[in-house]
Amino acid sequence: MATIWCTLELPEDALAELRAGTKGYDLIREPADMVSIAFGQPDPERLSSLPELRWAQITSAGYTRYDTPEFRQTMSGRSVSLCNSSSVFDEPCAQHLLAMMLALARQLPRAFIDQMGVKSWPADAIRNDSRLLSDQRVLLIGYGAIARRVVELLMPFNLDVVAVRRRVRGDESVPTHSIEKLDDLLVTADHVANILPANASTDGLLDAGRFAAMKPGAVFYNIGRGTTVNQEALIEALENGHLAAAYLDVTDPEPLPSTHPLWTVPNCWITPHTAGGHGGEWTRLVRHFLGNLRRFEASEPLVDRVM
Repeated sequence: MATIWCTLELPEDALAELRAGTKGYDLIREPADMVSIAFGQPDPERLSSLPELRWAQITSAGYTRYDTPEFRQTMSGRSVSLCNSSSVFDEPCAQHLLAMMLALARQLPRAFIDQMGVKSWPADAIRNDSRLLSDQRVLLIGYGAIARRVVELLMPFNLDVVAVRRRVRGDESVPTHSIEKLDDLLVTADHVANILPANASTDGLLDAGRFAAMKPGAVFYNIGRGTTVNQEALIEALENGHLAAAYLDVTDPEPLPSTHPLWTVPNCWITPHTAGGHGGEWTRLVRHFLGNLRRFEASEPLVDRVM
């Protein structure tokens, strides 16, 4: 009987579905040497020490703590697959980014602030400052499952969408360039959306020079990771009016302290790392794992494999 190590405290309905889908397996909560499959958020060092491990699936799109040369070498040397759960979070994250873009274009925050404050009914000013998204350029920094879905959702708005990524594969649905072209593209974009993961190559990538290179009046969005942004530089770009606004779902640190200046800098709107959240999230994670389990059993390619 193959053994699955599950690290999760699941709601009862999701746990029942996991148990039903893993009949014939020994489902355990604590790691043991005979584990051949891991599911959840297992410790990378413990994974590396399991001699029978063949596949691990984590319940997040990000996999920063697994993305190290040592871990990659260990997994590759033992032919162990690692999958993330991008297919669970691409839709909610893409919808979240679209909601941010539409909220600004239609001046929703301004109207809500008036509703919660003086209630002055600034209809003429809001109508005048509202915009259509049509014919503007969106630059996606990072091109994975989330970005692919973002592109699909933006199609009806007649936007010019381009992307940069670390390695261009050639199958992208929009013009995509190497990350080395980022500086050249920043000046052309009305909307700059950061969807990068956190790793050594992306830490602080969006720095003072890159915010200065952005088109005056551009809007910056971050649904990637807070560590990819120099937040002091972002604050300066908002305070001096170079950027029109910033919409952030991620910050560094998290939770963001109540005294942090990002909370009060002009035209900065923050959601508390909720872009991927949705009702039934745990059940969808279990179903994603079970779908991959059936593929694993049939020796078929696994979905969302990152190693």
